[in-house]
Amino acid sequence: MLQQKEIRLFIILAGFFITNAIVAEFIGVKIFALEETLGFSPLNWNLFGHQGSLMLTAGVLLWPIVFIMTDVINEYYGRKGVQFLSYFTAVLIGYGFFMVFGAIELVPAGWWVNSYQNQGVPDAQAAFSTIFGQGLWIIIGSLVAFLIGQVVDAFVFYKVKVMTGQDKVWFRATASTAVSQLIDSFVVLYIAFVLGPAQWEISLFLAVGLVNYAYKLGVAIILIPALYAVHAIIDRYLGKELSDQLRSSALK
Repeated sequence: MLQQKEIRLFIILAGFFITNAIVAEFIGVKIFALEETLGFSPLNWNLFGHQGSLMLTAGVLLWPIVFIMTDVINEYYGRKGVQFLSYFTAVLIGYGFFMVFGAIELVPAGWWVNSYQNQGVPDAQAAFSTIFGQGLWIIIGSLVAFLIGQVVDAFVFYKVKVMTGQDKVWFRATASTAVSQLIDSFVVLYIAFVLGPAQWEISLFLAVGLVNYAYKLGVAIILIPALYAVHAIIDRYLGKELSDQLRSSALK
């Protein structure tokens, strides 16, 4: 079976998709300042009555890539391929969090707890628990947002592709990403920080959600040339006949 190009391609795309999604979940605990990271002074934006710098979760570095990978998989393997990977990835993310919580509960060796004091970490166990032990509401929010976003992305991509045919890859990729990332950006924040213990005000929720959405959509649009490059590489690897066959099958 591994001699078949379409199977090898699916394994490669699936591996890249799953890896990006899982890594995005775990690095999402870090909040970074976008302006300072890019070397600019804080913009001090004012949205819905809240003023500050553009602060984003580190997970946004990878989520645009995840959604573009979704479009590539959808192009060649259809909605069923995307849905299968989305459900499977959600299970793996849940499994990953389960194992991390198990690791947190392990009794640390006494010497290890103090082993990073020279690097400014007085308690390694507390640091490990704080960074990896994301709150339950954040985990639930991220998983629900991921699943809804992926299903919506696959649905919109499929509908646009049926209407436009094989042309206008940029249009269906942008349309599906615009809708799915809108849902993803706000659902995770609403579940994690509005419904959760943080009890954010709706104005703060809207402000942070809008910034995250604008960033992810902007990056996804910037990456459209990369999407075409990936298509070109895949088409060359598969050959025209097999590529056209997969694309046609993906519409069924």
